[in-house]
Amino acid sequence: MAEVRAEMVANVWKVVVAAGDAVEDGDTLVILESMKMEIPVLAEDAGVVAQLKVAEGDVIQEGDLIAVIE
Repeated sequence: MAEVRAEMVANVWKVVVAAGDAVEDGDTLVILESMKMEIPVLAEDAGVVAQLKVAEGDVIQEGDLIAVIE
């Protein structure tokens, strides 16, 4: 199981995956927006998205849980 956490304060601009989706290492999970920049959040391991903890429009803080991949 791998937890994907936010590395910065940002807005969730776009959610690319849903719970139950299979992902590969390097796949984009969500796209964050901070200071007019789009920052993709990538899967660090292959697996299945077990939980998705954010929605489009959410404001997240550094260290917040974005997703769990099993």
